[in-house]
This record gives sequence, structure tokens and C-alpha cells, in this order.
Amino acid sequence: MVETRHNAIELGKVVSRDPEVHSGDLVFAGTRVPVDTLVDYLKADHSIEEFLIDFPSVERRWQIESYLDLLPDGLDRLRAQGESTS
Repeated sequence: MVETRHNAIELGKVVSRDPEVHSGDLVFAGTRVPVDTLVDYLKADHSIEEFLIDFPSVERRWQIESYLDLLPDGLDRLRAQGESTS
């Protein structure tokens, strides 16, 4: 079995979902910045550094890299956790 990086990272320190924060969208933990915004930046050929400048509340590179490492397996697990608590 290959150990993946997200096993050592608490999902709650990377991303979170709360109905009272940004309408329940998935955001970077401790912020109101939707993770979809990062995806949009990267699709538009912007750098992670540009994203960090525009959204300084997102913790440095580790939080972004951890999120990208979670795709798609980690996000599926997060969604399943959210559905089980609903």
C-alpha cells in the first residue's frame, strides 16, 4: 500500500465546510476563501504566488499543496463525512 500525504494531514486544517461560511462552500480552513477560487486561478494560468498575494488569509504554500494532494480522493472523503453528519 502506498502511503499518501493526506493521511498525515488533518483535513480540518486544510479545508472546511460550514453553512454559515460562504454559503457552505468548501473553503480553506480558517478563511472565507473558496477552494474553487484557487482552481479558477490555476486554470487561468495564474501562479500559486499570485493567489497567495490576492488571498493572504490562506496560509502559505503548505495549505494549497495539501489541498491539491487531496484531489480527488480526499475531497470524496470530506464530502462523505459531511453527508454523514447532515
